[in-house]
Parts: sequence; structure tokens; C-alpha cells
Amino acid sequence: MNVLIFSTDIGTMEKVGRLKPLFSNIETIKRWSIDTEDVDNVLRIEANEDLDESDVINLLFDFGYNCKTLAD
Repeated sequence: MNVLIFSTDIGTMEKVGRLKPLFSNIETIKRWSIDTEDVDNVLRIEANEDLDESDVINLLFDFGYNCKTLAD
């Protein structure tokens, strides 16, 4: 299992709701969450090894969101 953590500009539950269909259709993603209470609006993804950080960054960018990898 691979855990990916990002800082995002997804700061509302409405925006989180828009991502549900997107992340639900990606088989490699097992669980995901966005902490809209955190200053960094942290996105946490648990996925198979087949998903890497650049995949997530590019996917969110295509949907109009920005994110960057957070260091451990």
C-alpha cells in the first residue's frame, strides 16, 4: 500500500464532493480524504503501488485544482 499526502486548494466540502466520482473511478485508490479544516487542505490517498504523486497532481490540475506533495 502506498500513502500519498498533498497540500491542495480544495477548501470546501462542495469541492470535495466534486472529487468523489473522480476518485471512485480509479481502481488503484483504496481510500482518500481531504481535511478542509487544515490550513493546507491536506489530501491523503491510500493506493496501490501503481499510483504515483505526479499522476495525482496532473489529474487534479486537469480538474482545475492545485496540489503539491507534502513532505513526511
